[in-house]
Amino acid sequence: MKALVIGGAGFIGSHTVDALIKNGIEVRILDNLQKPVHQNGVPKYLNSKAELVVGDICNREILQSCLLDVDYVYNFAAYQDYLPYFSKFFQVNCVGNALIYEIAVEKKLNIKKIIVASSQFVNGEGIYKDSNGKLYYPSMRSEKNLKEGIWDHLDKHGNKLIWCPTNEDYSNPPNQYALSKYSQEKMSINFGLRYQIPTTTLRYSIVQGERQSFYNTYSGALRIFSMFYNFKKAPTIYEDGKMIRDFVNIHDVVNANILVLEKEDSNFETYNVGGGKEVSIKDFCKIVAKVFDCEDLPLEIPGQYRFGDTRNAFSDITKIKNIGWKPMNSTEFSVESYYNYMKNSDLSEDILKESIKTMKKLNVVREVN
Repeated sequence: MKALVIGGAGFIGSHTVDALIKNGIEVRILDNLQKPVHQNGVPKYLNSKAELVVGDICNREILQSCLLDVDYVYNFAAYQDYLPYFSKFFQVNCVGNALIYEIAVEKKLNIKKIIVASSQFVNGEGIYKDSNGKLYYPSMRSEKNLKEGIWDHLDKHGNKLIWCPTNEDYSNPPNQYALSKYSQEKMSINFGLRYQIPTTTLRYSIVQGERQSFYNTYSGALRIFSMFYNFKKAPTIYEDGKMIRDFVNIHDVVNANILVLEKEDSNFETYNVGGGKEVSIKDFCKIVAKVFDCEDLPLEIPGQYRFGDTRNAFSDITKIKNIGWKPMNSTEFSVESYYNYMKNSDLSEDILKESIKTMKKLNVVREVN
């Protein structure tokens, strides 16, 4: 058995490569090793037992040569950024993904399964309810409210709405990344059904752990907070710090990736892969501070916000638990793993400075009036 892991040099991809090889499956990696994620070329952690092809998913000739003799395909290739390069999101995340199916159909390849990585953030703001149980499906928060420091979703009477765990039946993608990932989901399931290529799509919550890139501005709270505390600086917490998130450990994600490969019941299904535990951003920051021995640094909550952020994001994982998966590792374990990975890396504070500079340049971080 042989698997092609597209994006296999990255965070989730490389861990999945390790698991596949451990399970006796040959692995070919296709990765473009693009900066800034792969700042130093081929990462040292990459499994030497895997074949590495350096190339782009959108290059038809290279992708076709990689697909011809494989049984399984994992697609982790993704463009993530705050930059307004709208077409690039769809070129990489959608056109590249469509090419997998196009080549499989045209060449009559005997691919036994395709597993496609999606994101929790296709849910957008998710589902809410009021005190009477009436459901609401809010769109992105208005700039007017954010400028006034009104962080929560409100009903028409100005009462705060209550967030609900969001299942796989709901989606409301709010930005170019989420829209491209939702499009990727829909094409994968529908092409799979139409041409009888077993396919599963996985909506990952915020994945955490070792090998997460230090250089990707988009990569989330663990990287940002850890970088600050690594250099003994207090990070800025946006809004009021009470935003709810759902963090999942990389090793739990890999277990889900392997499980759906083996489960026929998962064919043509979409699953949330989340941590199953609500954590506020403020509390998460405190966990990171404790691990980095920086609890004496005061939390910085100046009332700034990142334009386009969701207020709360929490996935209902009932569906994937019903086929035998559940998260096993704590948020604390994820942070400790990343801490150890970071401490064994040669990092410059310039990385942190450049990240802050980029966010300001893009006008992502804004101030209340």
